[in-house]
Amino acid sequence: MLKSAVTLAFAAAMLTCVPAQAQMMKMMPCTDANMMKMQGDVDKMTDASKKEMAMNEMSMAKDSMGKKNDKDCMMHMKKAEDMMPKT
Repeated sequence: MLKSAVTLAFAAAMLTCVPAQAQMMKMMPCTDANMMKMQGDVDKMTDASKKEMAMNEMSMAKDSMGKKNDKDCMMHMKKAEDMMPKT
């Protein structure tokens, strides 16, 4: 009985981790090439307010990349990407 309860709790915990892990897999890795591509895309944006916010996110992504904090870097790049117009 205890074994099945522990197994059930473990399975429930793993299911809650899957969406977060899937979201991380969709994020662009923090590399110089991806940073340059994103910066080029931000530069092409026409909505001034969104462009400014995206530029701020890219600045924070670059700072995080310099600190070797990939998780924060990817998060900021994702936020910048979300501000771009969908094509």
